[in-house]
Amino acid sequence: MIPELGTGALLVALVLCLYGAVMAALGARRGRTAYVESAQHAALAVFVLVTTCILLLIYAFLTFDFSVRYVANNTNLGTPFYYRITAVWGALEGSIVLWSWMLTVYTLVVVLRHRTSARELYPYVLTVMLSVISFFLLVMTVAAPVFARSLPIPADGRGLNPLLEDSGMITHPVALYLGFTGFTVPFAFAIAALITGRVGDFWITTTRRWTILAWYFLALGLLIGGWWSYHVLGWGGYWAWDPVENAAFMPWLTGTAFLHSVMIQERRRMLRLWNIALVILTFSLTLFGTFLTRSGVIASVHAFTQGAIGIFFLSFLALVVLTSLALIAWRWDVLGAQGTLDSVVSRESAFLLNNVLLVAAAFTVFFGTVFPLISEAVRGVKVSVGAPFFNQVNVPLFLSLMFLMGVGPLIAWRRASLENLKRNFLWPIVIGAVAALVLRLLGVRSTVAVVALALTIFVTATIAVDLLRATRARRLMGERALPALGGLLLRHNRRYGGFIVHLAVLVMAVGVTGSQAWSVHTETTLQKGEQTELGGYTVRFDGLRESQESNHGKVTGSFTVVAGRGAGDVLEPAKKFYPQEQSPIAYVDYRLGFVDDLYLVLGDFARDGSHATVKMQVNRMVSWIWIGGLILTLGTLLAVLPEQRKTA
Repeated sequence: MIPELGTGALLVALVLCLYGAVMAALGARRGRTAYVESAQHAALAVFVLVTTCILLLIYAFLTFDFSVRYVANNTNLGTPFYYRITAVWGALEGSIVLWSWMLTVYTLVVVLRHRTSARELYPYVLTVMLSVISFFLLVMTVAAPVFARSLPIPADGRGLNPLLEDSGMITHPVALYLGFTGFTVPFAFAIAALITGRVGDFWITTTRRWTILAWYFLALGLLIGGWWSYHVLGWGGYWAWDPVENAAFMPWLTGTAFLHSVMIQERRRMLRLWNIALVILTFSLTLFGTFLTRSGVIASVHAFTQGAIGIFFLSFLALVVLTSLALIAWRWDVLGAQGTLDSVVSRESAFLLNNVLLVAAAFTVFFGTVFPLISEAVRGVKVSVGAPFFNQVNVPLFLSLMFLMGVGPLIAWRRASLENLKRNFLWPIVIGAVAALVLRLLGVRSTVAVVALALTIFVTATIAVDLLRATRARRLMGERALPALGGLLLRHNRRYGGFIVHLAVLVMAVGVTGSQAWSVHTETTLQKGEQTELGGYTVRFDGLRESQESNHGKVTGSFTVVAGRGAGDVLEPAKKFYPQEQSPIAYVDYRLGFVDDLYLVLGDFARDGSHATVKMQVNRMVSWIWIGGLILTLGTLLAVLPEQRKTA
């Protein structure tokens, strides 16, 4: 019954979606409000129908309805309750359902929020949103039918991928998809602006918070993905330049560029064409990332493999790019910049260089990701582009971006005078230079680490200089220190929210630098009762035990860990044995700290528990990356608040 209900709901939703897209465009073209209202009703119905579909899919998983092939392929009778819910989006078809549902939610909010506030753009925005949803509904009904029947109905399913049995499944895909789908809104407004010829500032100011939220969710998804990789996959790292990691990173980079360049258009009426192009590029990269993840053209722990779906996504991506380029060509005359660059030494120049570096980073990531595919297609030779290439090219770009994080917000608009440069940057440069010297004297040998940490201190000093100066000005007006600081943050929340986001990036940069420069690791075989030392930790092997979980067997090692003279902790890394998997899955155990983490992975072992091999890592400063994510959240929340204007 569920397969028929779900398939029927999707087909009706597809028809209504196409109807709504056409009616919204006709309503705008002919000035018929009734047509647009009819499209709104269609959008509401599509939301209800897709919500019904995702609820039906959840119910099928919870009740082990193996008549649905997708359920049979991604769960079994031993799957715990929690993972039966996350399995809904654990593979190709379900992830498309979640993606489509999020798009319908965004569309519903656009209808409620902008149907009166953006009357000229709104009908075309609705057309674009419904058109994108139509594509995903087409995928769900043709290329990857989520409610396809199992014939014959199996007595039990194959089970979920063991690597997906983690709490990160509830947050990582959801955050990523909220980011990917969120960029559809500014893209829809950009296309509407091109169609109507209203390519000024209105569409940018209207979508500013939409863009910030989409950017934040994508950043959050990347961070949670790093945490997932760190504590689940067993290799001890958080970023591997995996093709699917890169697929999410590229639109984040271009989205970051857009958030900075819009300030130039708002202030100086420049970069209209550039901003339109950045939004289109960002949305196109979200589609390209989806193509990489779901087409099966790459090998990745994240990737879903199904050949037919790649053609659909590649065709839709081509349609989006060609249509966007045609609209840009049509509006080329009105997209010309109204302002001009007065000086190389100015805030406009700093932001423009920031944009160039971000787009260059996105291009290098794109090139490194697709080059193996191009090489195999053209020459028939498989090549590997790994972390050394990405690090060698991108580290100088990211260090340059860190420097601009300190310069951009403080340098003057139009033309910076020598006095402006001296007042804003003399002490931060001195502090940064002293920090570099101190780091060298303390024995930090890595030049990259010294430069990165010195730049971190330089940028932090510029933020402190600006904040102290502004707070002092408010105190001269009679306010006390804390109320002055609070009022400053709330009245200029966009600026200082951005500063807090910059601080978050700096904290994460310290975490990345420390983990790369000072982490140590080893792999050793210990007899029962034997101990070893690494990075100030003493680890003793105490034995093994076997257990049987609901859907897998488990062998757990017991290791007593002592740091210095403190009391010992017991860490229990394990190996999980799933019937459907040929190789065991590592279960990592770790002890997190502010300065360092101890990370244990169980290797080979004797069945009698007499000895075991353990991989040990002391990872320095990794926790700073996750702390940076919390600071990023605070900065984003402040940035999206409405600015409080001083009343007379």
